[in-house]
Amino acid sequence: MRKIEVSPSILAADFSKLGVEVKKIEDVANYVHIDVMDGHFVPNLTFGYIVARAVKSVTDLPLDSHLMVENPESLVDEFCEISEIVTVHYETTYHLHRLIQRIKEKEVKAFVALNPHTSVELLEDIIMDVDGVLVMSVNPGFGGQKFIPNVLNKIRKLNDIKKETGLTFKIEVDGGINEETFESVVNAGADILVAGSYIFGSDDPVEAVKILKGQSRNISEG
Repeated sequence: MRKIEVSPSILAADFSKLGVEVKKIEDVANYVHIDVMDGHFVPNLTFGYIVARAVKSVTDLPLDSHLMVENPESLVDEFCEISEIVTVHYETTYHLHRLIQRIKEKEVKAFVALNPHTSVELLEDIIMDVDGVLVMSVNPGFGGQKFIPNVLNKIRKLNDIKKETGLTFKIEVDGGINEETFESVVNAGADILVAGSYIFGSDDPVEAVKILKGQSRNISEG
């Protein structure tokens, strides 16, 4: 059975006790997902490096930093200082190859994110350079949105590319992941599941993470 990793998004956590919220899932999660939004690329403003650094100071979990911002070049260096994964959006930079290489030179995993409308085929000339592809399964900007079923085809295409080329990039999926949607996402080929509301809005965040990791039910391989 393929190992599924879970990256809980603190966007859905209680910000008045963020350290406590992160500690709840520390023993079962694989990452802490940091949704950085600038109010320009997406219609919401969340937090930046200072808050992310504070999260880093209270947990041993690696940070999975998702930069939903215009001009990501201005932020990648400082986020590389505290993160294991830094994700930039295909839609936000004219020089994606240069930016991916800049992240990798910091010995940080470089992921590229695709909005629901962005085609996998646009990654043809960069796919061999990335450590992962983050598929947005909702339109980025807000938590708690409903999963867009058509992105399953995008996940399958990425999984087919991996099989055909022998590349080892991870497929991460972000948006609307919960008990009803996660199995189809995993079966399509996802390796890392991002969930916020489902985990931090649960009465039992630990059990919610375990469900997504397949530790509470059987998941067939995709």
